[in-house]
Amino acid sequence: MIVSNTAEFFKGGYRYIPGVFQYSAGVAALPGFEIVHARFKKPVPLKDGFKRIADHLSSIGRPLTAFCACELRSPAPFTEAGFRAFNEVYVGTLSEWGIFKDGKNPVARSNVCPEIAPPPEPSFYAFAYTVPASNNAPPSAVIAGSGEVPEGKQNYRDHIIRLGDISPDGLREKARWVLGEMERRLAALGMTWTDVTSTQVYTVHNLCPFLADEIVARGAAKDGLIWHYCRPPIVDIEYEMDCRSVAREFVID
Repeated sequence: MIVSNTAEFFKGGYRYIPGVFQYSAGVAALPGFEIVHARFKKPVPLKDGFKRIADHLSSIGRPLTAFCACELRSPAPFTEAGFRAFNEVYVGTLSEWGIFKDGKNPVARSNVCPEIAPPPEPSFYAFAYTVPASNNAPPSAVIAGSGEVPEGKQNYRDHIIRLGDISPDGLREKARWVLGEMERRLAALGMTWTDVTSTQVYTVHNLCPFLADEIVARGAAKDGLIWHYCRPPIVDIEYEMDCRSVAREFVID
């Protein structure tokens, strides 16, 4: 199902939900392609990670433009200025790869910060790419990470849901907003929770008070829930999620 508020990136074999300059809100394979998800056994620093991704794509005969999503790990949450500076470096490689152009970035992304044993520098945790598939292959997609704040505003801090409130009620409202954003992005790609094969949460706060009635009850954990003890990438954002629908996943040693 092609939805009108997506754009097509034909060189990569996927379409995407336009987002901000540093990432799109989600991607889905075009007909004749499927998305494959690969995770590094341990995080790989950004520069080396880009090289290893390029080498992997070359080894399977796929162009650099097949790169469609990634998951990053950073040492600690950024200030807003620091986040922008990092993103400008990150999209520089995407520009060299023929992916980022005229301020448009089709690649979906999550970037979070492990609370314990973080990497010493921003690193790749996982990535996704398209490969040829039969026209009747099941739909595949990756939804980018979102914290409890709308994208595309002049700044993040002034728009964070329940800023500074990490009470059970505050966290519930943050989670409810993020779950709604996941559903909006899935809908833009013609999907629902029933299509999702993996759901991930990133927070250092207790999920249990709202796990059953907010996450499980709406179908977001039908195949379980992966909880990463991480903080979102920007100071004062407390809760993030992403999800995907893929038939093939593997680990790169």
